[in-house]
Amino acid sequence: MVTAGIDIGSLTTETVIFDDQRGILGYSIILTGGSSRDAARLSLEQAARFANIDRDKIDGIVATGCARGIADFAGKKVTEITALARGVNYLFPEARTIIDIGGQDTKVIKVDEKGTVVEFDMNDKCAAGTGRFLEVMAKALGVELDKMGEKALRAKKDLSISSVCTVFAESEVVSLVAQGEEVEDILKAIHKAIAKRTVGLLERTGGAVPQVVMTGGVAKNIGVVRALEEEIGMPLTIYYEPQIVCALGAAIIAQEGKG
Repeated sequence: MVTAGIDIGSLTTETVIFDDQRGILGYSIILTGGSSRDAARLSLEQAARFANIDRDKIDGIVATGCARGIADFAGKKVTEITALARGVNYLFPEARTIIDIGGQDTKVIKVDEKGTVVEFDMNDKCAAGTGRFLEVMAKALGVELDKMGEKALRAKKDLSISSVCTVFAESEVVSLVAQGEEVEDILKAIHKAIAKRTVGLLERTGGAVPQVVMTGGVAKNIGVVRALEEEIGMPLTIYYEPQIVCALGAAIIAQEGKG
């Protein structure tokens, strides 16, 4: 049985093509752009080509993500919380804590040995500590987004950014630049601020319980990963492509014949 899971987010859309015997056959990650509906269809088409399978050979489709409601071609729609829990449980059965940092929100999810959600909390009212936050800071510092983490690891000085608001934090960054602080040191402070904000969510769910898995696009930023590991005092487990875990979970749910 071949199924598809589509995670339609505010910034990116991911699709995973999954087979109950062979696992992941293919996937795609694209920018959502101005039309979530078009992005969902394009992502599905690209993933199907990657998997070398015809669209009509897909037995079931489940959509997730903040724009899942527009996927009228999906047989079922589920929340990101449910999909993430299922995807992580498939990849890492020992996982009990999930930290997902995407473009617009941060989620902390606690799961049991079956991948069932037992508790969760999320920051979805403010962009602080998310991928969007990093984009704003990269622009303010004139640094490439995908180079931020590596540069932060070269910091030699501990600075701090006190504000949790993206707008105010950007002002603090501009002030630090004006004071002559090194970019690497400022970047480390930015990543540390994200880690501390995420730990606040963790604490509201009882703290980090190992194994801790990190998903979402921000998991590709080594600076955030290292800052989080330092704050929680334990290593993070990350899938080689952390952006597709939610879509994978949706595809697995479709495998149960409900997509």
